[in-house]
Amino acid sequence: MNQKALSIRPFIGAKDFEVSRSFYRDLGFQESILTQTLSYFKTQGLGFYLQDAYVQDWIDNSMVFLEVDDVDQYWNELLALDLTAKYKNVRLTPIRRLDWGSECFLHDPSGILWHFGEFSKVNTDKPLNKLQR
Repeated sequence: MNQKALSIRPFIGAKDFEVSRSFYRDLGFQESILTQTLSYFKTQGLGFYLQDAYVQDWIDNSMVFLEVDDVDQYWNELLALDLTAKYKNVRLTPIRRLDWGSECFLHDPSGILWHFGEFSKVNTDKPLNKLQR
């Protein structure tokens, strides 16, 4: 492809569209209402479409990964929002450390699973070609 990709915007569903809209605004996303049943949520140039559509199998199998600079700081900010007290069915799972990096998890009010992750920094004393093998 010769065209430069500018963004990727997944579509996710909502069991209760108004509750999900409120949840994502509280999470820090800026909402642009596109229609009565579709909004675009963005943060720092990244975004997704939230639609007033619910298919349980689809929602139960939807995951979004958001890469962050500092997963520890992001975790603390998530805790400070107290989303689990404000929204039914919202769940937070603490940070886990893996070979590739670290991540924590958040289930939204509908059940969409969000991964907030930080990739391990490349060890700068190793040649890049050795890391690619």
